[in-house]
Formats: sequence, C-alpha cells, structure tokens
Amino acid sequence: MVEKAQFSNHLFHPKFWLLWLGVGLMRLTQLLPLSAQMKIGAGLGRLAKKLLGSRVHTAKRNLELCFPDMPQAEQEVLLNKNFEETGKAIFDTINAWWWSDDKIQRHMTIKGQEHVEQTLKDGNGVILFAVHCLPLEMGARIFGQFQPGVGVYRPHNNPVMEYLQVKGRLRSNKALVPKRDIRQMVRCLRSPDVIWYTADQDFGRSSATFIPFFAMPDAATITGATTLARLGKAKVLPFSVERNTDDKGYTIEIMAPLDSFPTKDEVEDAKRGNGIIEQIINKNRAQYMWLHRRFKTRPNESDPSVY
Repeated sequence: MVEKAQFSNHLFHPKFWLLWLGVGLMRLTQLLPLSAQMKIGAGLGRLAKKLLGSRVHTAKRNLELCFPDMPQAEQEVLLNKNFEETGKAIFDTINAWWWSDDKIQRHMTIKGQEHVEQTLKDGNGVILFAVHCLPLEMGARIFGQFQPGVGVYRPHNNPVMEYLQVKGRLRSNKALVPKRDIRQMVRCLRSPDVIWYTADQDFGRSSATFIPFFAMPDAATITGATTLARLGKAKVLPFSVERNTDDKGYTIEIMAPLDSFPTKDEVEDAKRGNGIIEQIINKNRAQYMWLHRRFKTRPNESDPSVY
C-alpha cells in the first residue's frame, strides 16, 4: 500500500527535464478561472480529434457497437463532444492534483454521503463502484473532502509521473493500492474503509467473463466486485462524478448500497454491475472514456478484432 509519494534526486536526471518543464506549465494553468480552462480544454480536444486518428477510430467504433440504433449524425455529434470533454479532462486532473481544499469545496456538490457514513457506521467496508468518467480524478479528490479513502491504481512506468500521480491522489485520500493487490484491498475493506473499484474496461482474458455491455453481447468483464465484497465483508455503492453542464463545478453522487450483493453467481453479479455502469454512463455519455478499446478481447482468440 502506498501512503506517501517517494521523491528521489534521480527524478532530476536531465532526461526528465523536459517533462518537468511541461509539468510546471500545466501547474500554472490551475491559476486560470475554471471557465477559461474549459474553453481551452475544449479547443485542445478538437485539435486532438484532428491529430489522433487511431483514437478517433476507437471512440467512433465503440459508439457504433454500443449504440447501433443511434443515427449516424447523432453519433458524430456525440463523438465531437466526447473529444471536447476529453480535452477538458486535462484540467480536471490538474485541478484535482493542485487546487487547494478551499477551492475544491467552492466548486463541488456532494450527494448521498449519508450512504457512506451509515455503511461504515454499521461496520461494513465500502466499495465505490465507479466508472472511467473523464472527471474521475476530481471525483476522488472531492470525495476525500468528507471521507478520505483508498484508491486502486496502476503504477506509472515513468517515475516522475508516478511521483506526481501518487502525490496528487493523496491530497485528500489515505493511500493507493496497486490494482492487482487483492489481499491489501480486502484488508482495507475489513478495517472498515473505503476503496474505489472499476470494472468497465477490458483487462484481458484472465479472470474475465463475456457478458453484455450496452448492445455488445460479449464484452470481457472482470468479476472482482463479487470477490471483494465477499472477502472484505463490504457493501457496494454505485459512484458517479460529472463536470456540471455549465462547466462551473463538479458533482459526485453516491447511491445506496446494492441489496442482495454479492450472490453465489459471480456472472449474474457482473451482469448487474454492467447494468449499473450503463446507467452511470447514460447520465452523461459525452463524459465517458470512449477512447479505450473496450472490446479488444474477444471470446475466442481466433475471433477477428471488432476494431
């Protein structure tokens, strides 16, 4: 479990100087008004759409696969909006990592915190069942204002970025656990404590079951929520975060614990989980991470790629 960002002189090696320069410039932008950040972010997103052909293809294909009945013109509008929202997400991360608590609190709305408080009071751990919404970094920072928790994360290969993401994510939360460290997650839940958990991406064939996700009948889906809830004696609470439509703040919502979860059937639990993920995404489809190759793993290794 990572409880502190580890700094070393090695991070000042000349090969990292250009990266540090970029980080410095990014940090300066947190001084801009949020409205200005969002306008710049939308412009960066539109530029990215012109330059990142493979990502555009992935996002467009995901929309086609998930919403086959959506008219092509509507898909194109959603695709354009998604890239604008992706550009804005750069500033969501900058703000989450460097805004003061006071500034965070002036731009946040929290709904459903009583569900977390009551679950912990009852002696149960809390699994925040989240999705990869574009403002997710800000969601974790906001949540930590009233209930610091433990994040599940993938350590970054670049040591400078690893230092920055750990330091940023621990601004208002307790610790980070590598995503494969199930044992530590269970310990946290039994404390009891709060962890974030996501099951909406394609993590490969290992431990995956193939079940529906929107219109795709066979999306590779992990079933870890069932295992964590059972071993950690925890409750699963759906969690969402949105950048408000006026671009002036952020809203997180924590829903009541799922009843009768987990069951003895982890596949049925995963299907239920995908249904919840769809509901969260449908609250603001443009703010979902459609650039991820969600369906890269097919049921049979010989199946052709959908991309």
